[in-house]
Amino acid sequence: MTSRLFPLFADLRNRTVLVVGGGGVARRKVAALLDTGARIVVGASQLDRELEALAAKDRIETITGDFVDAWLDDAWLVIAATDDAATNHAIAAAAESRRIFANVVDDAELSSIHLPARVERGPLQIAISSGGGAPMLARHIREQLEIQFDESLGALAELLQRSRARIRAKLEDLPARRRFFDRVLAGPIPALLRRGDTISAERALQANIDSASPLLGRVALVGAGPGDPGLLTLRALRLLNEADVILHDRLVSDDVLALARRDAELIEVGKHVGGDHHATQSAIHRLLVEHAKSGKRVVRLKGGDPFVFGRGGEELEALQLHGIDFEVVPGITAAVACGAYAGIPLTHREHAQSVRFVTAHTKGDDDIDWQALAQDRQTLAFYMGVSGLERIRDRLVAHGRSANTPIALVENGTRAGQRVVIGTLAELPELARVHGVAAPAILFVGEVSALATRLHWFGAAPLQGLPASARDAALARAA
Repeated sequence: MTSRLFPLFADLRNRTVLVVGGGGVARRKVAALLDTGARIVVGASQLDRELEALAAKDRIETITGDFVDAWLDDAWLVIAATDDAATNHAIAAAAESRRIFANVVDDAELSSIHLPARVERGPLQIAISSGGGAPMLARHIREQLEIQFDESLGALAELLQRSRARIRAKLEDLPARRRFFDRVLAGPIPALLRRGDTISAERALQANIDSASPLLGRVALVGAGPGDPGLLTLRALRLLNEADVILHDRLVSDDVLALARRDAELIEVGKHVGGDHHATQSAIHRLLVEHAKSGKRVVRLKGGDPFVFGRGGEELEALQLHGIDFEVVPGITAAVACGAYAGIPLTHREHAQSVRFVTAHTKGDDDIDWQALAQDRQTLAFYMGVSGLERIRDRLVAHGRSANTPIALVENGTRAGQRVVIGTLAELPELARVHGVAAPAILFVGEVSALATRLHWFGAAPLQGLPASARDAALARAA
């Protein structure tokens, strides 16, 4: 895997930047540096007229001749902009030995730092980089952003910059300041600046500062779906970008967590096999209340949907008991998403007129109506169904469900490593063992499961059946 570049904005004021080269490429790099306050030194045997004009105005300093290592003595950054490959290699090597960042124009491999395409609006800068691999793409995106973001953003950035000290003095708490800016940016001030009414914009901002006060925390109970971040709702994505604290289940995918605001505090509160689930749930309640009462925006991020085998109702009751404001954002539950990604329609006019969601984790058989579950022409979706597969098979067959009923196990549904295993109810435990099915997985029982062989579209084709000897043994046990 290729390493990513780490984006930085460098403060170059009064720091020496060496540009080696005297032609058009060097001139463009110098132009980008002129407003940074850097001490710009251009070294070349000959300068073009525009670089000479900058030197005459004392905008840059110059060194005449061919590059030698001593040119780097005071440099913080060097840009190699010559048309001679050997010289550029020598500059990069000398910079590396001195631990100085070097940018070699049009040579990503030699560069230890890359200069991005930029969109500038006053003090606001948007930088775009392809890591040196696709500069034309970066330029294309920059052109699109130039159209999308108007010049008033520069005035807005300057206004907020001038008011920064007053805002920090009024709102010392970071979450409160964050919400203040959310409110300001969603209000009329950007529109006032777009039409050039700077005085009204300044008055509106001051009124917001005067009326600002610490805000109460709140909790959003958000469904993360089964793993594919593309299945999140827009509201869920917005809340992840606003959250100060995110309490997430163990099985929430890394791809979903990557969508959270970078400085949000991530706390894993998932339950583990063999742990005290009641004690863990009580700890989750305490954390939700504690962070919300400290004024933070909290997201309780739960796999699938919060209200489908997720104990979301208990968490809302705990919040209500403490007078904490909350909202609920549904997620796509595992049965719906995993069925869709495996090519298994949960209902079908020819095979199933109803669907039942069942949790495989219960206190005992008395909690499950096996007689009802064993009826034909329905689809069963067993959540957390990797454990207890033999019990599920035996109870369904004992209550009348045919041992030849098609089943499907979907492991890591909607994720890059999705696997689908198809067989019959009689083979169920052996199928899981032979194919090494592990959590997270969901079990489908019903005729629609067999359709995955024809309708699968995501990931690898389904794995089917058992070796003959294992199949015969499974049928004997299920009989």
